[in-house]
Amino acid sequence: MILTVIVLSLFLLIVLITQAKINAFLSFLIVSVISGILLGMPLDRLILAIEKGIGSVMGSLMLILVLGAMLGKIVADSGAAERIAAVMVQLMGEKYIQWGLMLTGFIVGIPLFYGVGFVLLVPLIFSISYRYKLHAVYIGLPMLAALSVTHGFIPPHPSPVALVALFHADMGVTLIYGLLIATPAIIIGGPIFGMTLRNIRPKRELFFKPVGTEVGSDYRVPSAWISFLASLFPVFLLIIGTVLPYVIDTDNEKLLSWVKFISNPTLVMLLAILFAGYSLGIKQGRSIKSIMEIFDGAVRDIAMILFIIAGSGVFKQVMEDSGVSLALANYLQTLPIHPLVLAWLITAVIRGCIGSATVAALTAAGVLLPLATGGHIHPSLMVLAIGAGSLMFSHVNDAGFWLFKEYFGLSVKDTLLSWSIMEAIVSVVGLLAVLALDMIIT
Repeated sequence: MILTVIVLSLFLLIVLITQAKINAFLSFLIVSVISGILLGMPLDRLILAIEKGIGSVMGSLMLILVLGAMLGKIVADSGAAERIAAVMVQLMGEKYIQWGLMLTGFIVGIPLFYGVGFVLLVPLIFSISYRYKLHAVYIGLPMLAALSVTHGFIPPHPSPVALVALFHADMGVTLIYGLLIATPAIIIGGPIFGMTLRNIRPKRELFFKPVGTEVGSDYRVPSAWISFLASLFPVFLLIIGTVLPYVIDTDNEKLLSWVKFISNPTLVMLLAILFAGYSLGIKQGRSIKSIMEIFDGAVRDIAMILFIIAGSGVFKQVMEDSGVSLALANYLQTLPIHPLVLAWLITAVIRGCIGSATVAALTAAGVLLPLATGGHIHPSLMVLAIGAGSLMFSHVNDAGFWLFKEYFGLSVKDTLLSWSIMEAIVSVVGLLAVLALDMIIT
């Protein structure tokens, strides 16, 4: 009966989002209420579970996600992202231009949300295509592969951050492992796979002229090193905060407490925002008012993502308070399949049905949470296995699929042969890298 309710709940969630076109947040709430009733939860406990689910998830996530959105917005609006791209292309040269664009997508993709990074960097792809007479899909897919992988694996993106909180993983450790896993996924799904796409030609590539950074006459463009430093500032702090406890005197409790305080993800993002606001804003001639307007826009952009994550927290809490999580954990552990593979597979199937990587990851997390909390699987690896699964099966129900198709002027067939296969490659390679890392650390 429990398994039947879970399957029906997931099926109803998929139908509400894909067929009925109901907002994902409302879909999570509707399904959570119906599931709680079918599972026999007392009505007063069901209401408490809804409130607790939203509070427990958003309490630890909201600040990180909002501050992360602010950082990405100012990196984009200040011209820092374009500056990074120009430097990388110049550094790698025409012969290795795919690798330069891949590294650009990776660096810019860390602070920027996927949609923002895509719209910001696609004109650059066409500009380089025009300048060097190279096919846009061939040179551009490595950059977009990097953007996609950072979206699935690397904090402070919404899905990895939410999963870190749900599975009680360490943010810094997840970041380090995510960087290790992202590297082979991007290389194989980007430049290596991109070599096979020389014959896929977008219809609009010659309509794009070479572009430079256009920030506005009143503002200066930040220097290259400031652009890199501001974009990667939270990464540096999180890595330093994770590594320091292993190299300093562990008997000095006061020093350790300061290290933990400074490396706390919320404080890291706050420091990154303050640094970016000054270095990319005030120092370049922007007023505090204009910087705050950028930050206000970032909050508006992320509002619906916050609600979707809150909705997933409700679903997770109903599964937990009803006793389903414990029963499901006992059942899943009897299956003859590695828990990390199971996590990837369940997430991939949901992603194929729903389309949204974030919604798929958060939906799967509600079901898979007991596998990690049982202590048999490293929580950071569970986060990354789910992240890998959330990138699988990108096809016609995924907004990213149509974004790629329309910008590059491709047919559905060519989009499937390029974009969809690239997403499948980074997903499978990501899973293999997670399994390899699991063998090393356990």
